[in-house]
Amino acid sequence: MREVELGWGKVLLVKDNGEFHALGHKCPHYGAPLVKGVLSRGRVRCPWHGACFNISTGDLEDFPGLDSLHKFQVKIEKEKVYVRASKQALQLQRRTKVMAKCISPSAGHSGSTNVLIVGAGAAGLVCAETLRQEGFSDRIVLCTLDRHPPYDRPKLSKSLDAQPEQLALRPKEFFRAYGIEVLMEAQVVTVDVRNKKAVFKDGFKLEYSKLLLAPGSSPKTLSCKGKEVENVFTIRTPEDANRVVRLAWGRNVVVVGAGFLGMEVAAYLTEKAHSVSVVELEETPFRRFLGERVGRALMKMFENNRVKFYMQTEVSELRAQEGKLKEVVLKSSKVVRADVCVVGIGAVPATGFLRQSGISLDSRGFIPVNKMMQTNVPGVFAAGDAVTFPLAWRNNRKVNIPHWQMAHAQGRVAAQNMLAQEAEISTVPYLWTAMFGKSLRYAGYGDGFDDVIIQGDLEQLKFVAFYTKGDEVIAVASMNYDPIVSKVAEVLASGRAIRKREVETGDMSWLTGKGS
Repeated sequence: MREVELGWGKVLLVKDNGEFHALGHKCPHYGAPLVKGVLSRGRVRCPWHGACFNISTGDLEDFPGLDSLHKFQVKIEKEKVYVRASKQALQLQRRTKVMAKCISPSAGHSGSTNVLIVGAGAAGLVCAETLRQEGFSDRIVLCTLDRHPPYDRPKLSKSLDAQPEQLALRPKEFFRAYGIEVLMEAQVVTVDVRNKKAVFKDGFKLEYSKLLLAPGSSPKTLSCKGKEVENVFTIRTPEDANRVVRLAWGRNVVVVGAGFLGMEVAAYLTEKAHSVSVVELEETPFRRFLGERVGRALMKMFENNRVKFYMQTEVSELRAQEGKLKEVVLKSSKVVRADVCVVGIGAVPATGFLRQSGISLDSRGFIPVNKMMQTNVPGVFAAGDAVTFPLAWRNNRKVNIPHWQMAHAQGRVAAQNMLAQEAEISTVPYLWTAMFGKSLRYAGYGDGFDDVIIQGDLEQLKFVAFYTKGDEVIAVASMNYDPIVSKVAEVLASGRAIRKREVETGDMSWLTGKGS
């Protein structure tokens, strides 16, 4: 695999089984150089975010992302390789798959649709696009509580001053062109599965043939004294994020919760706020997810960037002056000055509207689905943060994985099964975060790990951590060690188990490819 310069741009030249292929050289979504990625089983995996592209067609095969790579014509003559490529394709670096258009007459606010999608996050959007890519030409209605068309919500906590148009996953013209109707600020309050009808808050009723439930989750809020004071936020919309940045400039910020959202917000605000403090119930940030040692290394990185931590405590009171937040009182009796408070203490599935519907919910409010993303009701599918599903490579254990990448994959599988294609969810979970210019990548499902094997240097933040249960590696995290997480993801996706003894030796040649 190597990059080749063609004058107007580069291509990725891949030789596989004696055959040459030429593709766009960058991941179309994140700009990662694919030459640094992982080539395996006829596809190349992005080194940064794990998306996979077929080397024969350039098509996106695994997520995250929406678009595919351009595939260029290759000719071999007298041991020379010739690549033919258009200037436009070289410069665009992305290709949207051919999609059907809606041939139903313009329905306006007609009371019926073939497919209704509740929720316009990643799962809902990918479901709609997959239907069109597979040739579906009937009506699709996508409804959202938001006032914006589908956007990249995970970016909110990493870039709080991003505007809605910068976050948009597709331009408005795209939805018009392919007949995907987006109803904004539209809340479904009940679903009548017997009559296949959704009822909206404003009284509008919409009949459907197939239904995808992708309502996502609602952020948990504080229940302490003073919770109603001004300038206390959860980050759910671009407006929330923008307002936090505006109010935090040169002021004192307290972030409650040291998970991904809280830590991303804290990292982003350090150069803008006068002070940033983090309050967390656990001993270290990310402890349950990344383990004690990795959590401490990341905590030190934050402390070196002037972030103050208050660990093993929680908020007992929010105090105001003239109605606006002035102090956060902790259960440890410590009082922290605060003009702005951002709460990132987790989320609950936004499924309350389904309680009387006959669609099964588990004890926590999640929607259980099978491998085909089907609920207990025929014709009703579910995807995204609000579902539990069987994770194939963890013995079909029912799990909830609220990752951006997983929502993409589930949306596609749901669409395929609406079209009776009998697809099953089989992707390996993959996520990433960025803090202080450093990226942490993670693949697998580490819940219940009983040991962490660390190679590299934690203090220098150049490491790879393998999470094991018994004698098997169930997840991996890394910083400054690319493309090792993508390599592990590809090994796991192939069905091969990685044993604990393989990663204890410190010999990484089998993963980095240097020994093969």
